[in-house]
Amino acid sequence: FWLATHPTVAGSWSQAGAVARHGPAGHWWAAVPPERWPQDPEAVAQIRARWDEHVGDARQELVLIGMDMDEPALRARFDACLLTDAEMAIGPEHWTTWDNPFRDWP
Repeated sequence: FWLATHPTVAGSWSQAGAVARHGPAGHWWAAVPPERWPQDPEAVAQIRARWDEHVGDARQELVLIGMDMDEPALRARFDACLLTDAEMAIGPEHWTTWDNPFRDWP
């Protein structure tokens, strides 16, 4: 997942019941110089397939598995975590100054 306070870092979140783990999983390809990208054309094609002209490959990609979950309520709570257009417009130089619940990430 992507955090505004760590715009170049891809985050990982894994949870089963009450046990949760989160942390940095590497960097988004957008933060890696192209000469350090994979040389395999298929790998590059996969990166480019999800590319956005504004944020590169950064994205939110969450999968929830469970029984009797209230999908609309969960979706609304996750959507409330997304940046607004105005917040996106101020850019990373401001995002990294915000309160950060993941301070220990690089």
